[in-house]
Amino acid sequence: MNKRKVGGRYEEAAALWLQKKGCRLLEKNFRIRSGEIDLIMEDGSTIVFVEVKFRGGKGYGSGEEHVGRRKQERIIRVARYFLLRYGLSDRYCRFDVISIDGQGRITHYENAFEITQE
Repeated sequence: MNKRKVGGRYEEAAALWLQKKGCRLLEKNFRIRSGEIDLIMEDGSTIVFVEVKFRGGKGYGSGEEHVGRRKQERIIRVARYFLLRYGLSDRYCRFDVISIDGQGRITHYENAFEITQE
């Protein structure tokens, strides 16, 4: 199975898991030239931008360890575009990471990172 299909399967699992927790799916794989956000959810009045990471084994580290500063900056840039495009700039937002391990266990890192002032 190719990487995109595998990623899609885990993104779907993460979306369903978040929906069971009461979130509403707004968008999957929102993409612009400078990057992509796996899931955009709504948790009450909060817009949640979610990066989904799969790690097949312990030797690969946890998913949140693989969302470094450059990846965060890319996600933030795409999130700002999304908020502007849909007139949601006044809404509170947060950035979460969902890590799924080889056993299918989901770990949710709420507020995994924040927008820093430029």
